[in-house]
This record gives sequence, C-alpha cells and structure tokens, in this order.
Amino acid sequence: MSGVYIISAPSGSGKSTLVNQVRLIVPGLKFSISYTTRAPRAGEQNGREYYFVPRSEFEEMVRRDEFLEYADVFGNYYGTARRFQFEAEEEGKDLLLDIDVQGAAQIKRKIPAAVSIFILPPNRQELEKRLRTRSLDAEEVIQRRLVTASREIENYDKYDYILVNDRLDESIDALKSILLAERLMRPGAQVQGQRSADDTDLMAKAERCRLKNVRERLQPILASFEKAAVPGRR
Repeated sequence: MSGVYIISAPSGSGKSTLVNQVRLIVPGLKFSISYTTRAPRAGEQNGREYYFVPRSEFEEMVRRDEFLEYADVFGNYYGTARRFQFEAEEEGKDLLLDIDVQGAAQIKRKIPAAVSIFILPPNRQELEKRLRTRSLDAEEVIQRRLVTASREIENYDKYDYILVNDRLDESIDALKSILLAERLMRPGAQVQGQRSADDTDLMAKAERCRLKNVRERLQPILASFEKAAVPGRR
C-alpha cells in the first residue's frame, strides 16, 4: 500500500539537503519533481531540480486539472503533477513531496492520510545566516524570504511531525525514522509483538518528533520569529 509524505519548510531551512540525503538511504520512495514557471538558476537542469515550463503551458495544465496542487510563490507558479501519484502507486512506492505550506494544505484536503512533516531552523538568526551564506539572493529577496518564513512557520501546528534541523546527521536520521515508522503503522504491517529492536527504536525516534511531543522545544524558536515580525503584517 503506497503512502504520501509531505515535507515543507521555510526557504533556507535545509529541506532540500535532508530530502536528497533521505532519498539515498530509504528505499521505495518516488520523488515528485515540481513544475515551475520561474527561470532556471545557475547549475539547475530541466527535469532534475524542476520542470521549467512557460506560464502559458502551466496554466494549460491547470485547466486540464493535471496538478495535485499548485501555488503562486513570489510571482511564479509551482505545482505537483498528478502523474507522480499514479506512477508511485503503479511502482508500489511511496510518494515524497517537497512542497510549501500552500501546497501541503491542498494535498491534505485531497489526501487526508498523507503524512506531513515540517522542518524548522534552530531560530530566525540561523535561518538568516543560512540565506546569506547561499549568496544566491539580493538583500531585498533575503528580507522577503524571512518575512515569508515567519508566516509559513505560523502553520507548524497543521503538520503531523516537526523536525528542527540544527544538526544535519541527527536530522537525516530523524527524517528516515519518521518515514520508516509510518510504514510500520500501516494496515497489514507487522504487529507490535513481531517488530525487531531496530523497528522499535526507529518508532521511538519518530514519536519524539510528533507535534504533541515537541511543542515545548518549539517555543524559543517561534519566539525568535515573533520578535522580528514585521509590524502590521497579515
């Protein structure tokens, strides 16, 4: 039985690195490559990071109802094609979606059983540092991304799991544990008494990342964004 995993995070939180690493160590995942109308950045290739299409083609795909979700982000469209879900089911794999909070909300409405994971930076200061270290964006863009991050983070409590990406190795291990633990909990998986010690361990790691178990840890992170919030924001 195939599952759907949703992974969201503010830009600069390290989501792409985590997703790329976990794809190497967790078998049976099909990664959905999003479509976008933005121009490719240096080093990006069509069909690898994104499918880069003209706005007219994207809008035609919308009219043909070819997207599971899509959104306008910073003036460009991004979307997940339905075909990836069909292909994952045919191949007996789980579908892994790397999408923003707008897209995640759309997917959860259409696929309520989808497992959602939100990745957070340790605090706002670290997020700003990471954005600047990338050296990809102008100052105006960095500030806009920080404001957007503050708004996206307000949606953290709509996710099943929260992963604070402060130590990369630990974050990779935690994300792997969540994906594998969810497989163990599906109908038809091994019952509790038949699970190995490794299965029990990874389920415990995943449980520590559940929203209800990380609320206290999140308070200083959320506070760091609230203090820097733009006055009068929506």
